[in-house]
Amino acid sequence: MLELVDLSKKFKQNDAVKNLNMFIEKGEIIGLLGPNGAGKSTAISMLSSLIEPTKGDVRFRNKSMIKHPAPLRNVIGVVPQEIALYEDLTAEENMQFFGKIYRLRGIQLKKKIDEVLEQIGLTDRRKDIVKTFSGGMKRRLNIGVAMLHDPEIIIMDEPTVGIDPQSRNYILETVKRLNKEKQMTVLYTSHYMEEVEFLCDRIYIMDKGNLIASGTKDEIKRILSAEKTISIQADRWNDEFIEELKQNPTVNRVTVGEKEITIIIPREVNMFAAIIKMAENADVELNSVDVQTPTLEDVFLHLTGRALRD
Repeated sequence: MLELVDLSKKFKQNDAVKNLNMFIEKGEIIGLLGPNGAGKSTAISMLSSLIEPTKGDVRFRNKSMIKHPAPLRNVIGVVPQEIALYEDLTAEENMQFFGKIYRLRGIQLKKKIDEVLEQIGLTDRRKDIVKTFSGGMKRRLNIGVAMLHDPEIIIMDEPTVGIDPQSRNYILETVKRLNKEKQMTVLYTSHYMEEVEFLCDRIYIMDKGNLIASGTKDEIKRILSAEKTISIQADRWNDEFIEELKQNPTVNRVTVGEKEITIIIPREVNMFAAIIKMAENADVELNSVDVQTPTLEDVFLHLTGRALRD
């Protein structure tokens, strides 16, 4: 349905995106992940025809959209990372304004506004000024505006940033429902791995402008099939214990949290006794040592060396 072919964008001396190849089938939910500065937003801007690539192509139903993007623009909806609403207008007035941009008029526009307000759970707040809304309600309205023209493809760029858990869950369930009921194709970027786990059929991971991994969730996790993650928990750490873990030749990665350290080691290695010994030598009292199944977060750290929020 939609394909990016060797897509690249250069700003002066900075290669923001380098030879990006992706494909999106109808009805899929695709996750696009990467640390800040990875090139995700630039890729989205090229895909949605907001900026022209330095080279490469965006193909929609096997036709190039670079010079003639109208067919793609007519069927695409974009939920930007920043709230894009007029806060001095009501929810309904915002929808009327953006609906007219989509060339909706009269009865058709009113019907779509009623339908979308119901879908995003804001029917009873339609006459309220947007600046009185909570962050979660603004996010839901931001999504609603992008849905007014029944897009076949919707791009959601971190749509749950800075909102409460209830609103976040509502948005995730709404995305899942739209995908199932309307066969809406979704490209979803997020800084929350659990959202990607819940929503996405396939995942692309970018770093420093390059595509570094792609596949289903299980395929991505199998990148670490030769390794395992160990979670070490304690009430406090000291530099001696952390340094000894980092210097151990069998440890591939160490991630230090306030009360948890995770290490990645070869699957065939048994480090339980060694970890206990290190803790005793460093006078660290351990609460638990657990072997975990590799997560998307583990793979992401392995590939990029950075957490999503870095």
